[in-house]
Amino acid sequence: METRRSFIRKTTAGTAALGLSGLVFPSASYARILGANRRIACAVIGIRSRGKAHVMAIHACPDAYVKYNCDVDEAILEAHNAWCQEHLGQVPASVRDFRKALEDPEVEAVFIATPEHWHAPMAILALQAGKHVYVEKPCSHNPHENELLVAAQKKYGKVVQMGNQQRSAETSIQAIKDIRNGLIGKVYKGEAYYSNNRESIGKGTVAPVPDTLDWELWQGPAPRTDYRSNIHPYNWHWFRRWGTGEIHNNGTHEIDICRWALGVGLPETVTSFGGKYTYDDDWEFPDNQQVTYTFGEGRFITWTGHSRGLLKPERPGRGVTLYGEKGTIELSRNFYKRYDLGGKPVAYFFERSLSATTDTQGIGALDVNHVANFFNAIRDGEALAAPIADASISTMLCHLGNMAQDAGHTLHVDTATGRVTNDKEVMKNWKRAYQPGWEPTL
Repeated sequence: METRRSFIRKTTAGTAALGLSGLVFPSASYARILGANRRIACAVIGIRSRGKAHVMAIHACPDAYVKYNCDVDEAILEAHNAWCQEHLGQVPASVRDFRKALEDPEVEAVFIATPEHWHAPMAILALQAGKHVYVEKPCSHNPHENELLVAAQKKYGKVVQMGNQQRSAETSIQAIKDIRNGLIGKVYKGEAYYSNNRESIGKGTVAPVPDTLDWELWQGPAPRTDYRSNIHPYNWHWFRRWGTGEIHNNGTHEIDICRWALGVGLPETVTSFGGKYTYDDDWEFPDNQQVTYTFGEGRFITWTGHSRGLLKPERPGRGVTLYGEKGTIELSRNFYKRYDLGGKPVAYFFERSLSATTDTQGIGALDVNHVANFFNAIRDGEALAAPIADASISTMLCHLGNMAQDAGHTLHVDTATGRVTNDKEVMKNWKRAYQPGWEPTL
């Protein structure tokens, strides 16, 4: 993997190669919330892993605080409370049923880091309770929920931001500005990738529900099934009933940055190749997948997902490469590197403080930037970095990637709605089945 020092050494003499260094939390948005006249009370729902990044980002903003930690597993709550005492010096109130936090009129903002089948239904319930919402990616479990969540935001008029935090990276913002200014000419291709070496999840068996877990509430809108030994607390990602696979779990981030850089919305066609190759286990999605999205004017995006088996030893675990007529840009959450057409380094920019990229928490400065932007939107109407109307488009691309993989052929898409044209069989997967009484509605 190329280091910052080696990149500087290879950068063209006389070219502006500017590193960003200094504050741990560099966001101008963060600075702007200082001195605000009220503290925003927050509830964080789902606190085992990614929720901790939310808690740390909220805590970094002096005029917001966590009032509630919410989780359906009492053991996770207890462990998180100890973590809060260590890292925050205090312990917020704990509730197992998130609806109790929604009933509190003092709570202004809800942060959702639950299993994915809960993201949109919970966000809609929060909006109906008069709360602003920060929802982790993906913002929906299926395309129907995408439409519903966007409609709910419009109906209830609250701020809804998705947790694609690279939209708040100073280096990525600079790269997009440079692209818009023509530094690498017309950008025609965005290459998104993620690689990991995930182990087998085995073949689970029906098992007693842990005494600490409210399995009924954990399932929520999903149709009921027996508890199994290899679902909770993480492997739900790989089951269709609750998760959406690696393309959503991680690909949402990089696909979103490619779409931002190319300035595109919904695709014209989607093709997916791949499958499950590595282990004979309960994993229900491709563990290696290649998706290609085509857009107008000869532009396209590729997503390469290697859940089990690293792409190449020297390649970072995730990132984006943007190809233009005059050069190439590499982006990650932590840097921006620009090359000429011959592959010679031209300029680099590094984030002032690094963020984790491949662990399950992903704690870092970008969360602080993104959350501060969310709070500023609540306070003074600042433009969101990832408003749900736009973020849902990136989520839709991921849904279409899974749908194309399942279909086994190229999908043709209505670029106004995202719906697959002339394919009733594929469109059967537009909406899921819900547990009676739990289907989200407006």
